[in-house]
Formats: sequence, C-alpha cells, structure tokens
Amino acid sequence: MVRISRWIDKINIRLRLTLLFAVLVASIMLAFSLSVYYLYNQFREKEFNERLHNKAITTVRLFEDVGGITEELLHAIERNDLTTMYQEEVTVYDSQNRIVYDSGKNPYKITPKLLAHARAGHDFSLRDGEKEIVGVRYVDKRKNVLVVVAYAIDLYGFSKLERLRTILFTGWAGSLLLVVLAGWFFSGDALRPVSDIIEQVKNISARNIHERLKARRQKDELGQLAATFNDLLSRLEEAFSSQRSFVSHASHELRTPLTIMMGQLEVALLQKRTVEDYQQTIKDAIDEVKKMRDLINGLLELARINNDIFQLHFRPLNIDDLLWQVRELLLTQFPLYNIQIEFDESQQEETEFKIKGDVALLQMAFLNIMENGCKYSEEQRVNVSLLAQSDNIRISFTDRGIGIAEEDLPHIFEPFYRGETSKSRKGHGIGLALTQRIIQLHNGKIWAFSQLGKGTQFVISLPYPDEV
Repeated sequence: MVRISRWIDKINIRLRLTLLFAVLVASIMLAFSLSVYYLYNQFREKEFNERLHNKAITTVRLFEDVGGITEELLHAIERNDLTTMYQEEVTVYDSQNRIVYDSGKNPYKITPKLLAHARAGHDFSLRDGEKEIVGVRYVDKRKNVLVVVAYAIDLYGFSKLERLRTILFTGWAGSLLLVVLAGWFFSGDALRPVSDIIEQVKNISARNIHERLKARRQKDELGQLAATFNDLLSRLEEAFSSQRSFVSHASHELRTPLTIMMGQLEVALLQKRTVEDYQQTIKDAIDEVKKMRDLINGLLELARINNDIFQLHFRPLNIDDLLWQVRELLLTQFPLYNIQIEFDESQQEETEFKIKGDVALLQMAFLNIMENGCKYSEEQRVNVSLLAQSDNIRISFTDRGIGIAEEDLPHIFEPFYRGETSKSRKGHGIGLALTQRIIQLHNGKIWAFSQLGKGTQFVISLPYPDEV
C-alpha cells in the first residue's frame, strides 16, 4: 500500500484524476452489475420455488384423486405436462414420515425435524448444489397431514443467469475502457487552464513583474486563483519598487554625511591649523555622525516593527497619560516647543481613554508627529486633542506650519520621501513611515490634511481593547 501511495504521488494530476474517475465509475458500475445479478438470481429462485410448490400441490392432489399413481400414468402425465422440470422428483410423506409416493427413484432425504417443521405449517425451501428443494404441508380429505417434497434443477434459469453474468461483465469491462478514455479527455480539458497559467507564470520574473495572468473564465475557481495571484504580483511589484526606492534613498542618505565628514577631515589635513579649527572640524564631524546615528536608529526601528511583530508587548494603557509623557519628554529635549493637549468639550470628565498597545512604539509615533509639528511651524506649536467615540479614540495633532503640497500629500508615509517644503528642515523622511506602521500594528488608521502656508493636521484613530 505504501508503494502504491508513493507511486500515485509521483504521477501528474491529469493521470491521477483519470485513475480516480475510472476507479469511482468502475466501482459504481460494478456495484450496479452485482445488484442486477443478485436481484435477478433472487427472482429466478423465487419463481422456480413457486413452480416447485405448484408441482408438489398438483402431484399430491392427483395422487389423492386417483388413489395412487401408476408408472404408466406418471409417464403419460410427464409427456403431456409442459411444466416438467429437469430432474424433477416429488415425494409424499405421511404422518409417520413414511414415503407413500415418489415420482422417481432417488427421493431427497429430509430429516424428521424438518418434516415436523413443515407438518406444523411452515413450508421450507432448500438448495443443495444445483438442486432446489421445497417442502409443503398438505391435508387430504381424510384429514391426514402429509408433507410433499419436490426438487428439480433450474437448468433454463441457470443458463439465463450465466448469460446475464457474461453480458454484465463484458459491458462493465467495455464501459470501463470508455470511462478511462473519457476521463483522460475531460481531465485534460479541465486542466488546460491550469497549464496556461503555469506557462504564463514561468514567463514572469523580476524584470517583467508588471505582467499579469489572463484566465479564460474569470468567474470560476481558476479565474479566482489567477485574480488572487495577480493581486499577489501587484503587492510584490509594489514591495520591489519600495525596496528599490528604499535602498536608493538609504544609500544616498548614508553617503551624504560620510562624504561631508571625509571632505572636512581631508581639508583639515591639508595644512596645519589652530586648535580651534580642529575642534570645529571635530564638532562638524560629530554632527554628521549624529545624523547617521539617527538615520540608522530609524532604519533599525522600521525593520524591527516589520519583522518582530510577534515580539511586541501589548498591554492596557491610557492614551491621555501617554500623550502627557511624550510631551514632557519632547520638552526636555526642546524647551522652546509649545505643545497643548486638550479634550473635546463634549467629553465628560470621567471619560477614560484606554486602549491596548505597545507603550514604546506609541510613544515613538506620537513623538514623531509632535516633533514634526513643532519643527515645521514658525510658532513651534502643536495642539493635541482627544475624542472618545463609540468604537474608537480619535487623536488630532494640528499645527500652523508651512504645510504640505497637495501633490506630496499621498507620498508622505513613504520611507525617505520628503516634499519640497520639508527639505529646508533637517530630517531623513523615516518618521512618518515609522508612525504609520506603528498605528497599523495597533489596528488603527492615520490621515493627513494640509494646506500650504496654513498648516497640517494628522488624525489617528485607535480601537478600544475589545477590538484590538
């Protein structure tokens, strides 16, 4: 069985479907043929037993009417009786189990127990090889209880049964051959779309990942499979494009401070300089190193939250307390920043802003938005408002800064993307991409609304603990 299973696993789907289809149909046809054969045999046996029963009754009545049957009379009856069966013989037993009449020379031996059973009114039927025997209870005019036993061989019935067996087997074998051919044809037709998809997939690589699969029938399962695979290709194409852009921007961002530091150090080595000049060169190099450190830290955080999703620590927390903590942390680094946290006037005082999340990641997300709002605003001010809704908590960060151009707005969450208005400020374009990913990990959403010269508003929606 193990070898057969391994062999089946190695064959292709078309042959496997053909074999399974053939086995299934062959089994059904075999069961049908056996049922027909069995039911016909039961019908033949029942019909022949009725004929034996009638023969027994007819014989015993004739025996009773004429007071005995002579051999000459018996031969005359057999010559004129069209119902005579092959090797038939009728035997009549009296109440003492003695044979009072036998139409042949070899009466079938019946046990006294079976004769008593028949005498009690329970007719019986037996089969011994080709012989079929029936026993019948009969009460004559003198009220004597007789048992009539008749047997014969259904030569005609068996010949028809054998003919039926030959027809059924031949028909089953011929039909099986047709089933195999039909199964091979239809499985090939059913799998042709799969073959087409396979050939199309073979021709898709990283160079032409924009290609898409074309299915003959869009609404069946294979059409849905092709559509799903096309969606996967679209996501992969987007991921490859983002990866290429990410690598390109990361290389540029890392190369710039390295180039600056190398230039400053090489210039410093061209001739002797004062201690103050060397100190200034070192300070400039340290500033560039800090920029690289911040960039590398951002890249590491972005990689961590993308790869270590299952290592995040979610626990119940209060959003309002977390915002106050972030505010204090930011003001410690930048005392001139002005961050106002407000609650919607419709909120009740006892309202709790509880969610389930990772404290460190949410701190990082809020810190990025608050810092950007202050950094890109001449007033260095950000207004933060909280609103508890029926199914989520909404947090708004509003500033009156330089704003974001309309054409840049759809791209601000892409890594390393910086609009024209933001290039005048220090940064690498990682913060918002990191923030969006953090909010997504908390099953939340983030939107950005902005107008040039009027400011920007970021809105974050986070679900309650039961929905996280």
